[in-house]
Amino acid sequence: MSILHITCSPRGRESESHRLSQRILERLIAAAGPQAPRIVEIDATALPHVDHDYAAALSAPADPTDATLGRGALRQSAQLIQALQDATHIVIATPMHNFTVPSSLKVWIDHVVRVRSTFRITTEGKIGNLPDRPVYVAISSGGEFSGGAARQPDFLTPYLKHVLGTIGLRTVTFFSVEGTARGPDALQAARRRADADIAAHPALAGGSPAPGDS
Repeated sequence: MSILHITCSPRGRESESHRLSQRILERLIAAAGPQAPRIVEIDATALPHVDHDYAAALSAPADPTDATLGRGALRQSAQLIQALQDATHIVIATPMHNFTVPSSLKVWIDHVVRVRSTFRITTEGKIGNLPDRPVYVAISSGGEFSGGAARQPDFLTPYLKHVLGTIGLRTVTFFSVEGTARGPDALQAARRRADADIAAHPALAGGSPAPGDS
């Protein structure tokens, strides 16, 4: 088992999304048994935006063969894609910012959703090149966006489902701690609900594994 853990909050390890992702990691580590999984950590808030060479490569009919592949955003992209390819499980810890993904997560997405690398364009549309494997997304939100208590729009979960599916990752599960801005009692209740959801998930509770689980 190899776990890619991506954190996207500017609050880092103090963030609610990071705390929630740790619960997922604990379950995955327990499921791995005596052979401890390899965990690769990526702080998306430290990633640079894509640059001119990257944009030129994407708009060209083929990837460049010169030194541009080994520098700047193209080099960073290749490293991030390799980490994604090597992972058997992906855990993304992200806040919801302005109803959608934070800019840090969007930067990671821009690096790894790359034509001719993680997807190809066909007459039927974009087809993912990556084999499916479980993706767990730990979300924190100041307001509520799911269930009957929803009070704000949610452009985060449908976007992530679509963009990750574009590269072949279709087994995406979301867990959320919502209403973090509504005081300590609401936060504790939201934490309990999220922890219960994680414990009840078959692939994290020792039940039937999701596609790609090992």
